[in-house]
Amino acid sequence: MKIIISLLFALLAAFPQLSMARSIEVEVNGLVCAFCAQGIKKSLGKFPEAEEVFVSLENRLVAVQLKEGSDIADADLKKAITDAGYATVGIARTEQDIEAIRARVEQEQK
Repeated sequence: MKIIISLLFALLAAFPQLSMARSIEVEVNGLVCAFCAQGIKKSLGKFPEAEEVFVSLENRLVAVQLKEGSDIADADLKKAITDAGYATVGIARTEQDIEAIRARVEQEQK
């Protein structure tokens, strides 16, 4: 039994996409105004896997909450952001939902 559990953990570590994230956080350069935020929200909101998009200009952060069981490939995110005229600095998946990310960002700004 211990072997099976060990193998399961090894698989999850080797293939992180097997444990689906709730949201994707993207650090973006070039976000300076509300028009920028609206454009990014519109671009990323077109992905069928996206449930909600949050943009923090101050933190240069874009977060996409995923629909249950969905994911968006990093390459697709980078392309959408680059096509919108911005540069992707980093991408991270998280178990936090948009509300938790929004609360964390607001707390960091205080």
